[in-house]
Amino acid sequence: MAASEEDEREEEELRRRFMAPPVSGLRELRRRRRELRSRMELLIMETQAEVCRALAALDPGAAFAVDTWERKEGGGGISCVLQDGEVFEKAGVNVSVVSGLLSEEAARQMRSRGKSLKAKDGKLPFCAMGVSSVIHPKNPHVPTMHFNYRYFEIEEADGTKQWWFGGGTDLTPTYLNEEDAVHFHKTLKEACDKHDLKLYPKYKKWCDDYFYIKHRGERRGIGGIFFDDVDSPSKEEVFQFVKSCAKAVVPCYIPIVKRHCHDSFTPEEKLWQQLRRGRYVEFNLVYDRGTKFGLLTPGSRIESILMSLPLTARWEYMHTPPESSKEAEILEVLRNPKDWVH
Repeated sequence: MAASEEDEREEEELRRRFMAPPVSGLRELRRRRRELRSRMELLIMETQAEVCRALAALDPGAAFAVDTWERKEGGGGISCVLQDGEVFEKAGVNVSVVSGLLSEEAARQMRSRGKSLKAKDGKLPFCAMGVSSVIHPKNPHVPTMHFNYRYFEIEEADGTKQWWFGGGTDLTPTYLNEEDAVHFHKTLKEACDKHDLKLYPKYKKWCDDYFYIKHRGERRGIGGIFFDDVDSPSKEEVFQFVKSCAKAVVPCYIPIVKRHCHDSFTPEEKLWQQLRRGRYVEFNLVYDRGTKFGLLTPGSRIESILMSLPLTARWEYMHTPPESSKEAEILEVLRNPKDWVH
């Protein structure tokens, strides 16, 4: 009886900590608590709650709408979205835990990245879970921030399972503030360095390369870290690394928001923010792997996938900022990424 009461207390504590009940159910997660899939689902739930509460504390007049959804093919998710706040125009933090059969289009996309996937009768059972967030502030002196941490598992024809982790955190300022850039990158570097000193420079370069808008010849932002298809040295070691990165999200970003959310700005600065958001939209719809995978997965929730898009953006024909302006300064960094920590 005492054990049962203790279980109930633990479940109640988890309910209070999370934004909504987990997709897999608290009892099922506790029953399988030693399995990595369960630990990863608990981590993404905790990350969602930590980030939502940190953002809500900065924008007390607004509130997150919490939307739970199910996918008939298997699994579901929890979307938390704040819109039209005083500080944040739109902030979304999504969790998804989905399973089923991989679509042919998604399998083709993975094979193009070097995955050798052996299907049985053309079928590939999969499980994917992750937490993903994009935060678009109102003030052009507060950067947009994105993070995503995910785990993927596929069962091949002979019953063996391929697994890998992916993720990253990156910053997209409208105007360059070097102090903010250094703080952001140093915080991520510290998280990486706990595991291997080679990780930050490797994943920083990967981030700069991944968030490249080819048709514009510039990066989406000033980077951060990005990695995908990571399946070594061991499942436990990669999970611990992902956990460190997820725990770094709040300390790398929230101090920057606090520093600038009440800065004054001009209509011209707001206009530049809208133009830069147009670039953000271009990258997400043309190049982003996560968006493509979501749109190619049967039964996926389009509203949650497109949560990353800002409420407002702008495209002007042949807009070019004046030389030596603050707008030209950020463009130079987007075209030629910098080392922010040495």
